[in-house]
Amino acid sequence: MADARPQGPRNVALIGPYLSGKTSLLESLLHVTGAIDRKGTVKDGNTVGDSAPEARARQMGVECNAATTRYLDEEITFIDCPGSIEFVQEAAHALIGVDAAVVVCEADPAKAETLLPWLKLLDDLDIPRFIFVNKVDRATGEVQPVIDALQDISDKPLILRHLPLTRDETVVGYVDLAQNRTYLYREGAPSEQVDASADQIELQGEARFAMLEQLADFDDHLMEELLEDIEPEKAEVFQDLTENLQEGRIVSVLLGAAEHDNGVRRLLKAIRHEVPDHRAAALRAGADPDAPEAVAQVLKTWQTQHGGKLSLARIWSGTVKEGDTLSGERVGSLSRTVGMTTTRADSVSAGQIAVFGRMEAVGTGDVLASGTAPGLRKAPTYPPVFATAITVANRNDEVKLSGALARLREEDPGLTVDHDPATHQMLLWGQGDMHLKVAVDRLQGRYGIAVETAPPAVPYRETIRKSVTQQARHRKQSGGHGQFGDVTLDIRPLPRGSGFHFDDSISGGVVPKQYIPAVESGVAEFLKSGPLGFPVVDVAVTLTDGKHHQVDSSEMAFKTAGRTAMAEGLPACDPVLLEPVMQVEIMVPNSHTAAINNMVSARRGQLLGYDARPGWPGWDQVSAHMPQAEMADLIIEIRSLTQGVGTFTFQFDRLQELSGRAAEQAIGAG
Repeated sequence: MADARPQGPRNVALIGPYLSGKTSLLESLLHVTGAIDRKGTVKDGNTVGDSAPEARARQMGVECNAATTRYLDEEITFIDCPGSIEFVQEAAHALIGVDAAVVVCEADPAKAETLLPWLKLLDDLDIPRFIFVNKVDRATGEVQPVIDALQDISDKPLILRHLPLTRDETVVGYVDLAQNRTYLYREGAPSEQVDASADQIELQGEARFAMLEQLADFDDHLMEELLEDIEPEKAEVFQDLTENLQEGRIVSVLLGAAEHDNGVRRLLKAIRHEVPDHRAAALRAGADPDAPEAVAQVLKTWQTQHGGKLSLARIWSGTVKEGDTLSGERVGSLSRTVGMTTTRADSVSAGQIAVFGRMEAVGTGDVLASGTAPGLRKAPTYPPVFATAITVANRNDEVKLSGALARLREEDPGLTVDHDPATHQMLLWGQGDMHLKVAVDRLQGRYGIAVETAPPAVPYRETIRKSVTQQARHRKQSGGHGQFGDVTLDIRPLPRGSGFHFDDSISGGVVPKQYIPAVESGVAEFLKSGPLGFPVVDVAVTLTDGKHHQVDSSEMAFKTAGRTAMAEGLPACDPVLLEPVMQVEIMVPNSHTAAINNMVSARRGQLLGYDARPGWPGWDQVSAHMPQAEMADLIIEIRSLTQGVGTFTFQFDRLQELSGRAAEQAIGAG
């Protein structure tokens, strides 16, 4: 059978949930391939990945880190993606530029559910993947329950490639089912091939046959061999594994312990032999790999103190050299990277990932071309679910803040900035509390702008329940021309959502026409803060009568009279507080639906029902109406109840009356 091994550079993402060991795996991969002399640890803060100060301080990934190395004379660029779901937008942009992904997870079936969002993202982007079950040295039981739990959440069949070899309930090696060989792990060294015992041979045979049966679902020739008890050639087995992974039919599962370099070399061999080549990824992205024009796509941007703006980019076709112009922007510098360490490059070609320097107008996701830029696949976007109000600690920084926020958003498209017209607050939106804390730290650390944060204010409103007729006069005599304005207003409630209406029924010129707009202005001015302290809505005011003075009347006098009439009349209209209510859609695995229903009720929410989440097998979408006042930390509780995988969307639905203790607290806080 012909060797179908792909040629050329590979680009592989390391993804998976927080604490699965992705950064340790990257250290091991780089150390084994000679890209670094010694391995760092997350605890010591000296790893290639998680190199940002914000990551070091929290001992967790907060942004993607790229590192290029060579294995058996072939180039591989790894992109270590942050594991917290709060940084999923960062990972999504990086994934559009890779050939395959390694999904890293712990050997614990209880944590399998945490992979759900990552597997779904890979499905949506049609990216081939391996699963690397990490930390098998710490496994407290058999590995098969882990595989079963992972299969429950994977739409693609999982092919277990390694059978764990245990002694005294500790995993000390593995059987490579494709090679049909047994290996013992060695600390920091290649595994040692050993002879299998008689018991192991029987178990090994059963596991290998089960793997071949799964592959035979996609290969009639292999099925015939199994039915006739013919041992298939190893080359045929590897060919089936490779083709089926590249076509997205299967997910290969390998075992290891990255901290000890166990299983890492086997993973590297699988990447070298089985990851699809550049052409497949380019076609998947919508690019023409054979086009002579240079085409690149920006996967990430970041600002450096001395080097300016840097852009991590995948080259889809052609060749890029330093000084070239792409989409009107000059490539100021060109380099390859191992984390924060960069090496200057004269040129990069199709299939490679490189760092472009000083392309100030370029943003994450942009497609750059020497000719006409093609329309390539874009990363999915995730609506924000958490906000904090920010104000500068030093007023002198107000001018600098908007520019710094714009640069932050260039680096992290998962952030948005919104000026709330109802509360007059500047709101920073993101995917969670940690996401925004990192952004605030960057404002301080990179741009020297300290900000104060607070929960977003709830835009309460007030309205009235009763109608009142109110007369008010403004008279003032202080020598010379005085001030005189007299008005009678009918104040009445309107249906919810009607807003503010003003009219007049003046006859006989008791209030001259030129003063009527001033009355309306005074009324509207008072409605900005009613008797309860909040803007008044759904009110109709009619000017029915009044008096004027030929000399002393003025626009200001009638404006003041209108405002006074409202101040005196509105308290008698039975004012009531209104709170905004949101239409909320909460998406969770159906095993957590009952807990989410209880949470909604505890937050004064009204359950409207639930249904299967479209395109997400095993997930529910819970619909509810929920007061905005109850939603500030909603995402935190949802994630707490769902191992971090649940999320929600929301939109304004209506204003509804609020009374009792909740209203008293809102009025007191306002």
